[in-house]
Amino acid sequence: MLGLMLALGVGRAQALPDRGVEATAVRLFDDGKATTFELTISKGLTAQVYTLANPYRVVLDLPDMTFHLDAAAGKKGRGVISAFRYGLFAEHKARVVLDTTGPVRIASAGMTRVPGSKALKLAVVLVPMDAAAFGGGTGATLAAASPSDLGSDMAPPESADRKHKDNAKPVIVIDPGHGGIDPGALGANNVAEKWVVLAVALQLKAALAKTRRYDVRMTRTDDVFVSLDRRLKFSAENDADLFISLHADSIEEKSIADSIRGATIYTLSDKASDEQARLMADKENASDLIAGVGSMNQEGGEEVKNILIDLLKRETSNFSADFSHVLAKKLGQAITMSRIPRKSAAFKVLKQTHAPSVLVELGYMSNSAEEQEMMTGAWQYKVAEAITSAVQSYFSKRTVAQP
Repeated sequence: MLGLMLALGVGRAQALPDRGVEATAVRLFDDGKATTFELTISKGLTAQVYTLANPYRVVLDLPDMTFHLDAAAGKKGRGVISAFRYGLFAEHKARVVLDTTGPVRIASAGMTRVPGSKALKLAVVLVPMDAAAFGGGTGATLAAASPSDLGSDMAPPESADRKHKDNAKPVIVIDPGHGGIDPGALGANNVAEKWVVLAVALQLKAALAKTRRYDVRMTRTDDVFVSLDRRLKFSAENDADLFISLHADSIEEKSIADSIRGATIYTLSDKASDEQARLMADKENASDLIAGVGSMNQEGGEEVKNILIDLLKRETSNFSADFSHVLAKKLGQAITMSRIPRKSAAFKVLKQTHAPSVLVELGYMSNSAEEQEMMTGAWQYKVAEAITSAVQSYFSKRTVAQP
């Protein structure tokens, strides 16, 4: 058995359907010997609980669940739990990921009724254990599977129903970063990156569709997690002509947070253009780990380097640079750009063998003023129009250049 499969409930609660479960409160307890994660939910459910290594995590896979928790919940830990995240992992599947300070054992997991209420408390008790005995964790087999297979009960919202034809409209794939259990960066007022980039992506899709020149597709259209491998696969299956990944940045140093702002456009490179670009790529490439998928050592470094070199030899690299140049100009006319608006690094989601691709960090959510701007429809509309204008210029140039 992978981890611990639990039919959690009290009395007839187990027989209730899993849909419609609500999580209304969460607490952490630690008595110096054990740490307890406690989630208050509206009714019984069936859960799978397991541990993973590299980094050390505890994963709770749950059915459909609506989370009504404080926006800051999970940022601070206690005991062996350093932080936690929650959200949709796939269609009809929620997930909670507990980051732990080291290897832990699941001492117990169960549910009790809240006195005088229909609500239940799901409690998972964790205790430290030896690293050698922990190994890869009780969910190691799941971690070894391809991230594109995990959560694959959710088909991408727009299926690849045709291969590219000579006279077809160019296919634009818009990729709103993060989603579901992976919130991305948190803003100065705890606004999650995943919501901002999805809002911009939907505006961008509408703006591109209005031109009637493009076939526009999105890797996600709601708040659900999509692994990096699935994003790449979706682009390939849809035979994309251009891939645009949307993100927003945040910095931890509060003393300088309000002094740093502006958008940056990234393209693929085997060697980062600077240290900040490398750190950004590392952070974005950790999306699967944040969602409880895979491990840090899942990919061989030399193999990845060879793939990157091969990709960079392709003409898509030049086309990506061309679009990045046009996009920086158009965005710069609409919103604030960073001091160095064009950079490059080894972003996994940009490893597109078939399509030019860029990753756009729209600004810094840690900057309170920029965070407020990014939440407004007017700002999102300006960004969508600027990107659409860049797409128009890019494809006009490509069409003229063709014999």
